[in-house]
Amino acid sequence: MCGRYSIFLDPREVAERFDVAVPDDLEPHYNAAPTQSLPVVTNHAPDRVSHQQWGLIPRWADDDFQGLINARGETVTEKPAFRDAYQRRRCLVLADGYYEWQQREGGKQPYRITLPDGEPFAMAGLWERWTPPTKQTGLSDFGDDASDDEETAIETFTVITTDANEFQSQYHHRMPVVLSPDEERAWLGDPSPDMLDPYDGEMRAYPVSTKVNSPVNDSPEVVEEIEA
Repeated sequence: MCGRYSIFLDPREVAERFDVAVPDDLEPHYNAAPTQSLPVVTNHAPDRVSHQQWGLIPRWADDDFQGLINARGETVTEKPAFRDAYQRRRCLVLADGYYEWQQREGGKQPYRITLPDGEPFAMAGLWERWTPPTKQTGLSDFGDDASDDEETAIETFTVITTDANEFQSQYHHRMPVVLSPDEERAWLGDPSPDMLDPYDGEMRAYPVSTKVNSPVNDSPEVVEEIEA
């Protein structure tokens, strides 16, 4: 699965790597966690980075719905929470690493998993635009203020997962769908089920501090390698 990741690249590097415009408020995230506002590139705006809340909320959800941080690639075309988004609202979730926890005798040891040289990559994602039901029957329904729903809508996303490749299976039986660079634009434009297969490139993992266990800890110290 994917429950934490990092994206702390220089904005100029993000712009060059993904060929997108980057907002001035792009901030580093060493310990990106669910419910946070994080950078994505959507199929509706493929030329720029935008921010969405991690944890997809379907359009039909109630106010108390818990956001879905992951979607199984094997069932995204079938599950009611994801099938419409798969057809209409796909995104690239920008990252430079993600975290997994390996069970040890003394407890769980977190590892940061990256590409060989720490280069950026995109995880396949889905996004939605959700308006709280309590706001959907406001004045805008009577034509008094067409922007009312616009102001209350929340854009959310989920990371698609698949079976672990051989490398990832040391840490977890699932992994995020890491797209190859030549798949990224195709995912936004004309996706193929083959894109949701396990990543077949080289990867690297190294142990990090258990400070990553708490999203309150979001500093460069979190990504530093430790002895384990």
